[in-house]
Amino acid sequence: MLDDVANPHDKFFKESFSQLEVAQEFLRYYLPADVTALFDLNDLTLLKDSFVDEQLQEHFSDLLYQVTLQTGDDAYVYVLFEHKSYPEQRVALQVLRYMVKIWDYTSRQNGRLFPIFPVVLYHGTPAWHSHANFQNLLPIPEPLKPYVPEFRYWLCNLAEYADSDFQGAAMLQVSLLMLKYIFRDELAERLPEIARLLRAIYAGQSGLAYVEATLRYLIHAAGGRLDEQVVQTTIKETFAEGGEMMGTLAQQWLERGKQEGIQQGIQQGIQQGKQVGVQQGLVIKAREDVFTVLGLRFGALPVDVVQALNRIDDVSCLTYLHKEAVLIPTLEEFAAHLPEPEPA
Repeated sequence: MLDDVANPHDKFFKESFSQLEVAQEFLRYYLPADVTALFDLNDLTLLKDSFVDEQLQEHFSDLLYQVTLQTGDDAYVYVLFEHKSYPEQRVALQVLRYMVKIWDYTSRQNGRLFPIFPVVLYHGTPAWHSHANFQNLLPIPEPLKPYVPEFRYWLCNLAEYADSDFQGAAMLQVSLLMLKYIFRDELAERLPEIARLLRAIYAGQSGLAYVEATLRYLIHAAGGRLDEQVVQTTIKETFAEGGEMMGTLAQQWLERGKQEGIQQGIQQGIQQGKQVGVQQGLVIKAREDVFTVLGLRFGALPVDVVQALNRIDDVSCLTYLHKEAVLIPTLEEFAAHLPEPEPA
């Protein structure tokens, strides 16, 4: 659970776009019309495998859909969601890497290669300047261009859409509004509209699960920028019209999200404390290594050298001094490399 809280954007994206209705309508309304026309969206399947490199999972999430073409053949739609607040400059390189992984995966499954339509979904606030065409990432002399991959991804930049441009059923509109405003101060202004759409969704088990996921995302990802009382009042007033049970459930979900957020903060504090402890341990070990070499080579050390070494808490500096202690001819020359004490 804490991993989900620590990466709420990833969790909310996957919970939303794993819904078949949301995926179908996203592909219908937010891809180029001539591309969408090729697809039989009634025959859309979500493939569960992720192709994002492990070290990049805090920045990217992805979903792969298999879709039947109107010709009866198959194709894939790959959606790479960049959920950090600023754009990566070499997204086309990431997309190419994952497309190759997908071709490798699907060829092992089917013995064939199928076309992939790559989509990048971006919801950060800084303007997007990354080149969508891969060849624009590098200088290529004209004779070499035929030998360098040339492709582009389709960018869905939510900042470029007015709220009135969002199409599709309420669940898709809520997903896009939440992702668009989660990093923005205007989220509080949009909250009543989001709550109104959520109230229209909650009928049925899948609707309840989605409303819960959205409210918990709201608390996990934007709680620090929203007035808690405003959130509580908005949700209470909106969902009261859906009946006492719905209003009670909504309040419970908000409270659960708040408690998970508090627990996340505690866990992060513990982790940071562990990291500080590890760093201090590395400093102590590196300093002891310097003292050991100096003691073996030069015997008892002057007080000013001991004090200077004890003031250093940078591992890289102590590592450098350790090498100097091994190689330098005299203690006096070694002392000349020590940093001067800061003035009082």
